[in-house]
Amino acid sequence: MTHVSDPAPNPHATADEVQAAYRDPKLANVLYHDWEAGTYDEKWSISYDERCIDYATDVFTAVAGERDRPYPTAMELGSGTGFFLLNLMQGGVISKGSVTDLSPGMVEVALRNAESLGLDVDGRVADAERIPYDDDSFDLVVGHAVLHHIPDVRAAMREVLRVLKPGGRFVFAGEPTKVGDFYARGLGRLTWWLTTTLTKLPPLRSWRRPQAELDESSRAAALEAVVDLHTFDPSELERTALGAGAVDVRAVTDEFSAALVGWPVRTFEAAVPQEKLTLRWRLFAYHAWLRLSAVDRKWLSRVLPRELFYNVMITGTKPAAPSEL
Repeated sequence: MTHVSDPAPNPHATADEVQAAYRDPKLANVLYHDWEAGTYDEKWSISYDERCIDYATDVFTAVAGERDRPYPTAMELGSGTGFFLLNLMQGGVISKGSVTDLSPGMVEVALRNAESLGLDVDGRVADAERIPYDDDSFDLVVGHAVLHHIPDVRAAMREVLRVLKPGGRFVFAGEPTKVGDFYARGLGRLTWWLTTTLTKLPPLRSWRRPQAELDESSRAAALEAVVDLHTFDPSELERTALGAGAVDVRAVTDEFSAALVGWPVRTFEAAVPQEKLTLRWRLFAYHAWLRLSAVDRKWLSRVLPRELFYNVMITGTKPAAPSEL
């Protein structure tokens, strides 16, 4: 099923809408993600091939293990273009899926991606604090880089537990830690300034994106600053999930050296014309990230506090029904 009947997306925000969004984080989320929907996969190097299938399944396994696969039914909260759910389905983790997002534009793109991949997926425009599904609907709820956009994370966690079947699991990944967000944003701002400054020089002007595109990126960045509501301490996030009623809660962090390199690389790629990013460059960036991620996972995670890493992942389950205890 690939039908969505919710309102059509607004592809660009006006200056007045941007100003209104500063006072309304949910409006900002809709405007920003509708704005980004058509180019989001390209911007974040999202694909639906072996590269991202392996990434999604590895992240899922790192926090939730390999038990209970495949999950018969799963919902992605704040699905965006469907990156996490669709790649987990292709990786054999999930059989049937549902995508939800506050942005109609993202739901449309996610359903289009699912259709092109031949996956059994339906979708709804949804507020994470009021999920439009019945109690006990899903075996699994997943999300990637969504919790930090939600105004009331504990309320969203309670809703996640409501729509999970007794004993069902949730897995959220890709959330920024407090320390990680500090150094990632700093590196990103520095890289953007350096790139846009140096490409004004005559020898490097062919590396400069048109000013109109740079201005639009700056407007999108202004909205991004509004929609990014939270950063997380891993222990605090565990307490939030426990306070919402979850059990068997566990948080895991990853990406330290990979984030120190990855954020400048992604910012540079966003600041230059796409035709300058050759296949050779993309392979170099991807393999560098893979190697540094392996260093983080195999070595640095053993000696550094988990709070220093950029990403936090969390899992937990809904308490089993009394007859199942």
